[in-house]
Amino acid sequence: MVAAASVVVAVGTATGMLSALGDDGGGADEARPEVTRSPRLQSLPVVPSPSATPSASASPSPSASRASPSPSPKKKSEKAGKEKPRAAAASTRLYRHPESQVLDWVRTHPGDPREDVIRSRIADHPAAVWFADYTPATITSRVRAVTSGGAEAGRVPVVVPYAIPDRDCGGHSQGGAPDLDAYDDWIDRFAAGLGSGDVIVVLEPDSVAQAECMSAGERGDRFASLARAGRVLKDANPNARVYFDAGHSGWHVPAKQAGWLKQAGAASAASSDGIFSNVSNFHATADEVAYDRAVLDALGGPASLGAVIDTSRNGNGAPSDGEWCDPDGRKLGRAPTLSTGMGRVDAYLWVKLPGESDGCKGEPGTFTPSYAYDLAR
Repeated sequence: MVAAASVVVAVGTATGMLSALGDDGGGADEARPEVTRSPRLQSLPVVPSPSATPSASASPSPSASRASPSPSPKKKSEKAGKEKPRAAAASTRLYRHPESQVLDWVRTHPGDPREDVIRSRIADHPAAVWFADYTPATITSRVRAVTSGGAEAGRVPVVVPYAIPDRDCGGHSQGGAPDLDAYDDWIDRFAAGLGSGDVIVVLEPDSVAQAECMSAGERGDRFASLARAGRVLKDANPNARVYFDAGHSGWHVPAKQAGWLKQAGAASAASSDGIFSNVSNFHATADEVAYDRAVLDALGGPASLGAVIDTSRNGNGAPSDGEWCDPDGRKLGRAPTLSTGMGRVDAYLWVKLPGESDGCKGEPGTFTPSYAYDLAR
């Protein structure tokens, strides 16, 4: 079974981790980096684990989150083939944005017997902020609201651009920009809000791992646009760390995933700091560590490339029956951190906010307290 990483409610504004905020009244956004469309690239644990050989049959899982905040200085493009040194994070602390569905619930339910567990085990932890609605006029200001908040707090925000055309192959999380030209423009505007501080960008969950539904030509065009997006983001903010979609350990074998990632620019330091895996999924951290290392080995590129892993719901691993929609018996995984102690694993992140439903225990993409409580207790 194939499923996307994050079920998205198809509405005009993002309704998951963060509502639309910081809107600038629809005015033009400024300071967009000037990067042209790239030509298609030619195909050419927490325990250490020797190798990963996941099954070729995939189990993606419909997508589940979404989201929706100073001008970023431009960085001159470097000559082709020259690798940029990897920027070291100035802070080892992740940013918890003060607006989210779980925080809204905690604030409005002080007498609920589940409130203390949900607040202490979920709401008090940092999580990613998703930007899943195609709203070019306001995207810069909304991204800036998040990145500037992180900079003021001396912490590192995690942002998720999620607007690639034909997102989720028309499934649960369908939507995105109308075409790749529109997406390129949206990414330019997104990048203009990144500021100059440390920020982690989880670039387009499912965009690579779920590309099998597309023709070879469509995949090539998408991957070229993703490679361009990585360059735009890193040119706009040299301190941005950009990670590309590696699916998860129960999906494609490492060599296949790495081949697609290479076409998408993930092996180039001009576009990429590495890969991410397990977004909105449940696979055990040790399995993801082994899988991500195998993908990175097959990918090649600079030795500095690393991986980030979504540990938000993987405390009990993936269900044996492959269920992806709010499966019973799942638990919170490792707390978000930039200090994993694991080679080539840069961070454990909560990309999917625990308690936001896949669509079975609540409305897709909405916070469901009963589900959150089950995960947290």
